Amino acid sequence: MFKVKKTLEVAVSHKLNLPYISACNRNHGHSLLITVYCSAEELNENGMVVDFTEIKRVVHGQLDHQYLNDIEGVGWDSATKTPLNQGGLNPTAERIARWICMQIPSCYRVDVQESTGNMATYEEE
Repeated sequence: MFKVKKTLEVAVSHKLNLPYISACNRNHGHSLLITVYCSAEELNENGMVVDFTEIKRVVHGQLDHQYLNDIEGVGWDSATKTPLNQGGLNPTAERIARWICMQIPSCYRVDVQESTGNMATYEEE
């Protein structure tokens, strides 16, 4: 089994819709530290599990300096076309991790660190 891991930092903003008083209910930003894990039984035609550039394209190219509430599958529900302020998805670290994992071939785990001591992980079983 071949495995690769890539860590990137991205700047994002979002707000949550929580049923209790929280600073997270207001627009705010994070410098997320994201670690992507991929594996494969066999290497691809280029001798890789997945090209590190592909991971960067997804994570950096689609998330860096973005408002997460506007990203389909992270901040709004593509099935119902519902934005957060109308009952859509909270763009949490957990949803960010899952969204990244679904975008990258061979990905089986993603860690999203929001701040020191606060990390969410999505891992396929």
